[in-house]
Amino acid sequence: MRPRPLLAVIAAVVAVAALAGCTESTTLPSGANAGYIQGDGVYKEFAPADRKPAVSFHSTTDAGKAVSSTQFLGTVHVLNFWYAGCPPCRLEAPDLEKVYQKYKGTVPFLGINTYDQAATAITFEKKFGITYPSVMDVNDTAVQYAFAGSIPANAVPTTLVIDRQGRVAARVTGLLEDKSILEAMIDTVIAEGK
Repeated sequence: MRPRPLLAVIAAVVAVAALAGCTESTTLPSGANAGYIQGDGVYKEFAPADRKPAVSFHSTTDAGKAVSSTQFLGTVHVLNFWYAGCPPCRLEAPDLEKVYQKYKGTVPFLGINTYDQAATAITFEKKFGITYPSVMDVNDTAVQYAFAGSIPANAVPTTLVIDRQGRVAARVTGLLEDKSILEAMIDTVIAEGK
């Protein structure tokens, strides 16, 4: 039966053509194709009047500690959606930790791991020196679901600055290319309370 080899060749050509349409950022490690949907690195700030209602969530950290959005009310805080096999997540991790250290004690950070189990997340955190906690959202996707109207589906990494009322005030979709962008966003939201 001749058609089967022909179908296999056609399928291979279609697959190669589909892959050729994908582009790989030159800033990513060579050969990095971890199945993530990379954001475009665009950042957006939302004026207080344009912010959606506060988001409520409950989850558990990789250390087994319960976390709730109510713990963050009254503070400006940062959420970062990530997972260990995501190349841009690895690239931005040191900058996120530097920003966290700059605002430590004032602006809490919380990672939202969208793919890994706790052991993998903890290994990543140790390797990159991440000291803020992360929740494991892979099993119930509760936090991702809570923010579904505020972040693009499956765009990892995504970093959100949340205002004192629990509303998304700013967003970076994709790689945080310069930590000063996040610092400026945080400073803007902090200044709203003065």
